[in-house]
Amino acid sequence: MTDSKVTPASVAVRVERLSFRYPGGPDVLTDISFTIAPGEIIGLVGPSGAGKSTLLQHLNGLLPSKLSDTSTNVISIDGVPVSQPTISEVRRRVGFLFQDPDDQLFCPTVFEDVAFGPLNLGLTNDDARQRVCDSLASVGLAGYEPRSTLRLSLGERKRVCLAGVFACQPSVLALDEPFSSLDPRARRTLIGILKQFSGSQIIATHDLDVVVDLCHRVLLLDGGQLRAAGPTADILGNAALMERHGLEVPWRLRR
Repeated sequence: MTDSKVTPASVAVRVERLSFRYPGGPDVLTDISFTIAPGEIIGLVGPSGAGKSTLLQHLNGLLPSKLSDTSTNVISIDGVPVSQPTISEVRRRVGFLFQDPDDQLFCPTVFEDVAFGPLNLGLTNDDARQRVCDSLASVGLAGYEPRSTLRLSLGERKRVCLAGVFACQPSVLALDEPFSSLDPRARRTLIGILKQFSGSQIIATHDLDVVVDLCHRVLLLDGGQLRAAGPTADILGNAALMERHGLEVPWRLRR
């Protein structure tokens, strides 16, 4: 299935005919095409095992196509193709948030974790320090620089990860289950932060009420295929479609 709601002149993310399988395994993604406009927020939904994380990891080359036995695709970010020669530029443009913050945090202090990206982009120490301060302030963690991530709550650790992403000033966010295991307050805080981001976002999540609140459009993935795409209320409010793919209509869309 193809989602073609965005005109060529206004494309932040383009995925064309993406198919992927791990060596020796079955197809994980099959013939997926879609586009995302600048500033647009997309909800990527579907049952567990649908291929959502695998799809996200293609957007910044975490899963390069060369790992696939059969992969024919074109992926570009702001017109830059996702390929080995451009991978550094692509990863600067696409900020990736893992589901588990412990997969992303590895330095002794919050400051070092958030500064890691800017320093690897070649920024001076002074410029990186400014990026760290600005990014932590943007996620409500000003003053956390000297703290150990081991002593933070799950919600705080996720926000430190997001600050590290923001410090690299990406134009696109790819977020894998960012609301998973958060309490209601931490969830609301994270939603508020994401609403302030001016770039494009694609959010893989099982929290469909958040999708209703945050996302302009939805891509429904099941069995590695794009089964439906369209405005959030049209997709998530379609009871027959949702039931067919093992999902439930969010409370806010139930009639």
